[in-house]
Amino acid sequence: MALPNQSLTNTRWYVFNSQEEINQKAVNRILLAADAAIKKYGNFLIVLAGGGTPKSIYQLLREQQADWQHWHVYHNDDRCLPVDHSERNSKMARDVWLNHVAIPPSQIHDIPAELGNIEGAKKYAETLRGVRTFDLVILGLGEDGHTASLFPNQAVDISADAVPVFNAPKPPADRITMSQERLNNTYEVMFLVTGKGKQEAVNNWRNGQAIPATLISPQAGVDVYCYDVDLT
Repeated sequence: MALPNQSLTNTRWYVFNSQEEINQKAVNRILLAADAAIKKYGNFLIVLAGGGTPKSIYQLLREQQADWQHWHVYHNDDRCLPVDHSERNSKMARDVWLNHVAIPPSQIHDIPAELGNIEGAKKYAETLRGVRTFDLVILGLGEDGHTASLFPNQAVDISADAVPVFNAPKPPADRITMSQERLNNTYEVMFLVTGKGKQEAVNNWRNGQAIPATLISPQAGVDVYCYDVDLT
């Protein structure tokens, strides 16, 4: 059910009763967004998040029937590790979902983080150049309030659509993230927030503190899907 927002007027909060419920609602939301975008634009541009909650949703997406030929997949961030490293967001998404559906390989746009954060960010910015407004951006929320690889107390780089991250407070220190400007260039945003460890970050957000997640504020606002977090 939707709950009244306590801080940001354009943030809509939803609480679900089980992991299965939030997974199914998120999948339904993604498929509806895809159908609407393909009908309107002829393609669907989605930006993926990493992490455990998105992983379970991607596993469920793998089982769905969709017009995969018209999907274009991007990532909001990734770690500067080898392509086949288990902690790469791109590898996780491919292993549990993308390698098992008929999205053309040329339409799956991994961040080349194996090149290092500076060169990889330049390459991904080139990939994003000229790409229209995203249809749906999926984001998570860290216990410290970060989203993508936008961390607290770090300078926000908006010089390009994809930017290098140095000295991330959680390993690996070198990362690449989409800038807040590019993440805000979207028609829809869905945050996925699960687990009691996110409670403090959620409280700060709802109390109006400027945590990194609040940098993402597109014109249409954001929807925050929550499970195992107290919103009362």
